[in-house]
Amino acid sequence: MFKDYDAIQVGETHSLEKTITEADVRKFVEMTGDDNPLHVDRAYAETTAFKDIVVHGMLGASFISTVIGTKLPGTGALWVSQNIEFLLPVRLGDVLTVSCTVLKKHDRERLLELDTRIVNQHKQLILTGTGKVKVLTTAAPEAPAAQEARPRAAIVTGGAGGIGKAICLRLARDGYNVVVNYRGQADRAKRIVEEINAGEGGRAVAVQADIATEAGAQALYQAAVRAFGEVSVLVNNASPHINPKPFGATEWSDVQQQIDVQVKGAFLMTGAVVPEMSARKFGRIVNITSQVLDGQPSVSWTGYAMAKGALAVFSNYMAAELGPQGITVNCVSPGMCETTLIGDISEKAQLMIARQTPLRRLAKPADVAAAVAYLVSDDAGFVTGDTVAVNGGMAIR
Repeated sequence: MFKDYDAIQVGETHSLEKTITEADVRKFVEMTGDDNPLHVDRAYAETTAFKDIVVHGMLGASFISTVIGTKLPGTGALWVSQNIEFLLPVRLGDVLTVSCTVLKKHDRERLLELDTRIVNQHKQLILTGTGKVKVLTTAAPEAPAAQEARPRAAIVTGGAGGIGKAICLRLARDGYNVVVNYRGQADRAKRIVEEINAGEGGRAVAVQADIATEAGAQALYQAAVRAFGEVSVLVNNASPHINPKPFGATEWSDVQQQIDVQVKGAFLMTGAVVPEMSARKFGRIVNITSQVLDGQPSVSWTGYAMAKGALAVFSNYMAAELGPQGITVNCVSPGMCETTLIGDISEKAQLMIARQTPLRRLAKPADVAAAVAYLVSDDAGFVTGDTVAVNGGMAIR
């Protein structure tokens, strides 16, 4: 433990006694390289006004550091300044008494002003000066997170899709109760819930809701609260079919559909969960973006890419705003993934893209789910405003 700064008193003195030997001088020379013959050659020293070896002045002064580091204040001392006046030479065999006395305390800086002095066995003052020493503090140990007090419930929008299913299964395996949101795939959502409830880990419920509407988003959140209580994780994964079109054939309604589900849906769901997360000072939000934002644009995916870009910007702004409330907001950006979203891409094109990827394959839904699992875990507690790229190295920043 460091010295208790408040317990140190003005006028408090600590000292030590040290007999200077030839071995001390040899060690000092080895350490510093100062082999001035005045300090090590008696024949030479006898030709000077001193008539005998003079011990290095800083050798004696170095024992001031010993007093500061071991006695006053001791452990946690940081010696920040010192002025010294050498009054008399130190000789071999001298018995030095080195002392430090507190002159002043500066509480705001936790700084001590010390009177430093050395006297020899004849009570002669050898050295005098003043120093300043800062008394450090140790960081308070972090209290272990009360994980048992945190809700273990997650909402996954678009949970019935390929990536959504993988995320739901992974979170359930990690012990989360999962709300599998769907809009029109009731049978698929039901099967996912049955698979989760038949295994080990968290439980699951399926909730139909159109998150692109305020009523749907609120209904989904309230259903999650009724099923599992407080919600600690939100994964905004819902995405319409890409429906690629050249610009000449693209209507604003195509773009609007993407924005409504991906951006407006994430906006509404974030608004639903944040008050509770903020009150609890803990929450994890993960938004699923896409590799289409990096590198060469995917021609004819304009509406999809516009929505993903807006979602990424929204994520960054939420990370900055919600961070002080204990809520992390991150993105997972998959490369081309083996789901129905790429059903319109020819097998030949998929194989070509896989060959161009450093890891020589397309992403799998489980790869994306693993990244989500990391970002909602305690291991990612200091990660926010980031994007985890799950693309096998296809787009390297």
